[in-house]
Amino acid sequence: MAMDTKNFDEILSKIIKSESGIKKVILVDRTGLTIAHVSKFSYYPVDIDGIGAIASAIFCAAETQGQSLELGELSIVTSEFDKGKIFAASCGRGVLCLISDSEINIGLVRLIMKRSGEQLKAILDEFLSDVPEDSGSNLDLSDLDKIEQ
Repeated sequence: MAMDTKNFDEILSKIIKSESGIKKVILVDRTGLTIAHVSKFSYYPVDIDGIGAIASAIFCAAETQGQSLELGELSIVTSEFDKGKIFAASCGRGVLCLISDSEINIGLVRLIMKRSGEQLKAILDEFLSDVPEDSGSNLDLSDLDKIEQ
């Protein structure tokens, strides 16, 4: 069954509407490729793909660091800046990234990301497991010998 990113957009839209301080929500796979994103403010240019890729890399690096130290599963990575915060959390085979203003309630963000991460994990695992049919497997390669050069 082929899925589109509409399912992801619905969940991400619900996340961004759940708290006024949330500015952007990005869903990426573990390699950093953007799957879906939503933004509240679009009046300044932002490289969504770059932000998502960096958030995924930081999350995966921290996860590896924790595994090396046998600290258990990584819940969330938080980067705090003067003018805002960036959160990254696992959602199965993906990473959920949330960008907020500096005054956001961190406990609420953790709750939102945990609940949404569980929803996203279910559909993301199915989305990333879709393997296209191999239409070339039935080719008779002996026909290639007949091609004139």
